[in-house]
Amino acid sequence: MEIDKLKRVIRRNSLIDGSRRENDAEHSWHLAMMAMTLAEHAPPETDMSRVVAMLLVHDIVEIDAGDTFVYDPVAVEGQAALEGAAADRIFGLLPEDQGARLRTLWDEFEERRTPEARFARALDRLAPIIANHHNEGGTWPLYKVTADQVMEKVRLIEEGSPTLGEYAAGLVAGSVARGHLAP
Repeated sequence: MEIDKLKRVIRRNSLIDGSRRENDAEHSWHLAMMAMTLAEHAPPETDMSRVVAMLLVHDIVEIDAGDTFVYDPVAVEGQAALEGAAADRIFGLLPEDQGARLRTLWDEFEERRTPEARFARALDRLAPIIANHHNEGGTWPLYKVTADQVMEKVRLIEEGSPTLGEYAAGLVAGSVARGHLAP
């Protein structure tokens, strides 16, 4: 019952067709599918089932904390505390062993301490870049996001997958060239 609330958390990003904003449940599912289809871009020996599990769990805390827009420095500053408290509450609803397993996945994703977590985070950062590139800049112009700001996120993508980082950098350059992202 609790995770059904994730469907009500509306993100800043639009669907690729620009028809509406996506919700967190759609975002998490989409990332899990991206992990399965882009697995060849993960570091060797990456446990893809762990990546998929992390992606399905990573935004559950937004039920309480809400979605944080990655280009809002004030919101990002307080994000860790809000999400940590949300993780305590939400994972605490489960039997102890289940809650501990899911909390471990969430912590691993947040800390980016493993190849799996870095690849999962790369996909989390790549999806909005793809969407914005394909819908005339999407939220970038609305929030006056610049190419330099997006390239900071591309560095996180490169950390998890050099090939996907290169792809993302190309999308950024293409968006700038088309006038959909400020240089």
